[in-house]
Amino acid sequence: MSQLDQSQVFQAMGSSPNSRLLHSAELGDGLAAAIWSNRHDTRDYQAPTHHTLSCYLAGGTGTFRRERPQRKGAPDKLCILPAGHQSAWVINGEIHLAHLYVSEAQFALGAVRLLDREPRELQLHETTFLDDSCQAQRFRQLSQLNWQEPGERLLTSSLAHDLLDHALLSQVRRRDSLRVTGGLAPGQRKRLRDFIEAHLAEPLSLGQLAGLCALSEYHFARMFSLSFGVPPHRYLLARRLERARHLLQRSPLPFGEIALACGFASASHFSNRFRQAIGATPSQYRQAFAG
Repeated sequence: MSQLDQSQVFQAMGSSPNSRLLHSAELGDGLAAAIWSNRHDTRDYQAPTHHTLSCYLAGGTGTFRRERPQRKGAPDKLCILPAGHQSAWVINGEIHLAHLYVSEAQFALGAVRLLDREPRELQLHETTFLDDSCQAQRFRQLSQLNWQEPGERLLTSSLAHDLLDHALLSQVRRRDSLRVTGGLAPGQRKRLRDFIEAHLAEPLSLGQLAGLCALSEYHFARMFSLSFGVPPHRYLLARRLERARHLLQRSPLPFGEIALACGFASASHFSNRFRQAIGATPSQYRQAFAG
């Protein structure tokens, strides 16, 4: 099942006879985007399993949450709807808005990478009609790209990552009254992150990583998933792909050398994994960011 098929907010918008989907794309890395228009409607979201960042591109002055009718939207206003939230909306007049859907796994990876914290400790702060000119500009740039053209779709993916990173750095709070149990100790998490980053080019086994924490492979895999939000193999692949993206954007290294530097067995294996995750070949990705 595709990410958009699993996005409850996307499906709720699509089920309305008054809304119209203008563009949509799955961007890889647990991210998907859509541009919608809607008019004279009501929409309810009931505990989605993903996060949604949205921006009003036009209209919105007659849009409000049912429990807060005094607060209205407007062009460039942002909304942050975390996984598990509930909201009911009334749309008067016509709106044009952009959505970015973020999987909980991608949120978890960002929490570890940017904030050096356990994802379980953090929550995305629910916000309605936020002013943030940098984020609004990113959404406008994203909405103007042609997502069906490979190069521009990759630029869309880059903007989506920037939107998520900005939200992680500015709109994340520690969960109130939460006592986190289980998982790896902070020192163990740091030891693992540092070791993985230093050995991305090498084959790494579950037993090797478990040994760094003096745990059995079974117990380690469970504790790792609790602390990092994803299983060890998915975290390792995400870090290798992140390094590959960095090298493709900033170095002239041949694809075979990048593959080896990022721990892939061959250029073809690297290309297949990269295309599955990003939706483009390494060559297309490099061309999109050239110049």
